[in-house]
Amino acid sequence: MVFIPVILAGGKGERFWPLSRIRRPKQFLSLDGSGNSLLQATADRLLPLAGDWENLWVITASHLVEGIRQQLPQLPDANLLVEPEGRDTAPAVAWTTLEIAKRYNTDAVVGFFPADHAIADEAGFQSTLKAATELAKTEDAIVTLGVKPTYPSTGYGYIEQGTEYGEVSGLSAYRVARFTEKPDEATAKDFLASGRFSWNSGIFVFRAGVTLSELQSYAPTLVSRLSEEGVAAYPTLEKISIDYALMEKTKLAYVLPVDFGWDDLGDWNALERLHEGNTANVEQACHVGRDTQGSILYSSDEEELIVTIGVEDLVVVRDGKATLIVHKSRTQEIKKVLAQLKENPEFRRFL
Repeated sequence: MVFIPVILAGGKGERFWPLSRIRRPKQFLSLDGSGNSLLQATADRLLPLAGDWENLWVITASHLVEGIRQQLPQLPDANLLVEPEGRDTAPAVAWTTLEIAKRYNTDAVVGFFPADHAIADEAGFQSTLKAATELAKTEDAIVTLGVKPTYPSTGYGYIEQGTEYGEVSGLSAYRVARFTEKPDEATAKDFLASGRFSWNSGIFVFRAGVTLSELQSYAPTLVSRLSEEGVAAYPTLEKISIDYALMEKTKLAYVLPVDFGWDDLGDWNALERLHEGNTANVEQACHVGRDTQGSILYSSDEEELIVTIGVEDLVVVRDGKATLIVHKSRTQEIKKVLAQLKENPEFRRFL
């Protein structure tokens, strides 16, 4: 059986504004100083599993196609699926899986991967994917990777382990008991203490036919419209995530609890995790500070100077003609500000 990794590359990355913009979203950025974008890093770690570029696929939004082709010039045009409008992840997964089943067959093992995550232990990541692929080959299983939590996060969804399946390539596998959306702090602490919960990584591996059959049961309109009309069906499709459309309903969900240094890079605070060891500040800018600590300083232009005096726990970002200054505890509110910018014609040029 062939393994087909698919990169989900249509996201907006709004909480990384102003560096992340409509035509230059988070997945096109290099946040670790390596020079490689998050999208390029994702492709690099999936290629050994795919075997070559002919088996690597990307699905993205229409306004990002040019950027995808610039960043991944080796990607065959036929392996780049373009959504005319974003309808969340369920249509993306369903349409791509249908297309892969046509080109290969329903026994093809497919994996879906967000384009904007960071993985510290790439060898561990690849060995985990081999185990997930093995489980998907041998069972009618939709396998998800559950990241072992290190703190009681209220920003992630959680997966509860159910009945133990056994070991697969040295890793313990479990049937999924339930998925839980972002919990409150008390619930997150209970989840962490129980040892039965993992963070939902948004990574899924399955045989194409298994998931298409399950989607036919739980989201029949989605599958029938895409089967009959292909991408032309998009304007009529419900906007819904694959978690809601399928994963929270199927009885075929399995989880591999893993630990390979995963980070979904949700907002600017992630730079502290990427650059561990700097106890005073994270500086990716020409910065001079007095009595400044716990802050994140970023500029896209090394010729620009950021000066801070007497500040603590701030995020300061300069990009072009836009500047962001926000307390680290309130970065989740960046999306609300972007909604304000969208409403004002004078400010839309900054999106």
